[in-house]
Formats: sequence, C-alpha cells, structure tokens
Amino acid sequence: MSIAIVAIVGGVLVALAGIFTDARTRGQKIKLKTIEKEVELEKLRLESYTQETEKMKLELEHSKVLLLEAKQNLTKEP
Repeated sequence: MSIAIVAIVGGVLVALAGIFTDARTRGQKIKLKTIEKEVELEKLRLESYTQETEKMKLELEHSKVLLLEAKQNLTKEP
C-alpha cells in the first residue's frame, strides 16, 4: 500500500512540475513578445525622431533662404 501512495504522490508531483514548467514557459514567451514589441516601438520612435529632425532642418534652411532673399530685397531698394 505504501508503494501505491508513493506512486500516486510521485505522479502528482510530476504533473505539478509539468504544470509549473508550462506556466513558466508561457510567461517567458509573453516576456519575449513584450520585449520584441518594445524594441519595435523604439525603432519607430527613432525613425520618427530622425524624420522630424530632417523636416526641421529643411524648414530651417527654407527660413534662411527666405530671410536672405528679404535682406537682399531690402538692400536693393533705394
């Protein structure tokens, strides 16, 4: 009878270990997906920042050109 109890307890422990391992594996997969999404988001943020910076540079250059033209027009007038 004690062998049967040991076998039952052993079976329950093995099942619990499997459940625990499965839950831990799922948790790790979720963490991995979360990290992958965070990396993707950071890439998009960087891309957006780069595009915005380039846009601001172009706007600044355009403003400089307009100011130089306005200055030249003022110096040409009598």
